[in-house]
Amino acid sequence: MAETLLLDVKGLEAWYGESRILHGVDFDVRKGEVVTLLGRNGAGKTTTLKSIMGMVAKRVGSTRYDGVETIGLSSDRIARLGVAICPEERGVFASLDVRENLMLPPKILPGGLELDAILDLFPNLRERMTSQGTKLSGGEQQMLAIARILRTGAKLLMLDEPTEGLAPVIIEQIGLTIEKLKRAGFTILLVEQNFRFASTVADRYFVMEHGKVIDAFANADLSANMDKLHAYLGV
Repeated sequence: MAETLLLDVKGLEAWYGESRILHGVDFDVRKGEVVTLLGRNGAGKTTTLKSIMGMVAKRVGSTRYDGVETIGLSSDRIARLGVAICPEERGVFASLDVRENLMLPPKILPGGLELDAILDLFPNLRERMTSQGTKLSGGEQQMLAIARILRTGAKLLMLDEPTEGLAPVIIEQIGLTIEKLKRAGFTILLVEQNFRFASTVADRYFVMEHGKVIDAFANADLSANMDKLHAYLGV
């Protein structure tokens, strides 16, 4: 695993209106690894992703991506640096078919996957190219939401709860896809409540509670930390 930092978050605070959600979040992501943010509902995991992406109006601290400080940048400028987010709500356009949804995001950097390579990763979509977004199953919509950002050339993929509400066979397929993306050189920051799924793909874990990181450990130390994880996550 490369030791070069791609994302370095320090002292990140964020607000929705007058409500402070993040209280000094600290973690990092190295190039080529899968890092998972764990925590119960309301811990601040999604807000962390949105803050990194510049989608939260009020945020302070430091979010350095590939050596560039992005805390003061707009979301479109952060995207052009090579950061992409796949939101929990997926954002599939109902009025567009699968091909149109896939081709919608612009290419921002070289190195994005071509359409055939994307469809090799998601063979289900190849059969549904002319289907409207609303005609897809939940699993197919999730595949489409992930597939869509692979064309852009982004190197850091932030996936928010990609397995929520999906059947086990689809969850397994998404896990295999994440492994393939990692081998292809992508770096992935994953927010996930399904710890069993996260344990099959992640290199490192950061546990969040009340808007801050309270613990961190590597996958190699997973078994030694299971009791603590059960306490943190209530599983």
